[in-house]
Amino acid sequence: MSQANIPNITPEISIDRDDVINLLLASIALEEIGLAHIINAEAEKIQYVLGTLPGSPSPSATMADLIQINNNVQSTLETVIKKELLLGTKLNDVIRIIE
Repeated sequence: MSQANIPNITPEISIDRDDVINLLLASIALEEIGLAHIINAEAEKIQYVLGTLPGSPSPSATMADLIQINNNVQSTLETVIKKELLLGTKLNDVIRIIE
């Protein structure tokens, strides 16, 4: 097994405190947008299976299918909630930096 070849990269980045705070807030906002899209996709998944999403075929899912989809959506939303908690902590840390 060979060792990884890591190039010698020495970038010079110069940003001030305000830039750092703005970048942190922007990263939180972008992650929130991503989570909103995930939540919306999960809602559309349920609507599609139930046949209530515009353009979806009439429902043909069995009760077992519905339970499986519900469990999948629940698992995804639990992960989203965990991410939301981390983002809340990150936001609180940024607010402490500002004060």
